Amino acid sequence: QVQLLESGGGLVQAGGSLTLSCAASGRTFRDYAMAWFRQAPGKERDLVARLDRSDHRPYYADYARGRFTISRDTAKTTVYLQMNSLTPEDTAVYYCNADPVMTLVGAGTRGYWGQGTQVTVSS
Repeated sequence: QVQLLESGGGLVQAGGSLTLSCAASGRTFRDYAMAWFRQAPGKERDLVARLDRSDHRPYYADYARGRFTISRDTAKTTVYLQMNSLTPEDTAVYYCNADPVMTLVGAGTRGYWGQGTQVTVSS
């Protein structure tokens, strides 16, 4: 069993930055692909960024590429999402996901989830 706890959300002005953290308990992330998803009001949850077990080829949604950076610490216990140049369209609840399956296909349909952290970007 993996427990995930997100933090770092909040209110920020457009153009600002936030760093989200996802801390694991129960076991390390070492054997999991780690991802951040987000869900805006009235929209489906979608994949923002993802790291596989090797961390060699991070995946980013088109809107995140160049602005967001996913990383994890060397002890493999915390995953981060650095978000820069935020816009009101980035307003959403952001969720951390730990996926035991490395393939990107089906991401979001399995694994463990945190409770989410709210990010609100004001114009």
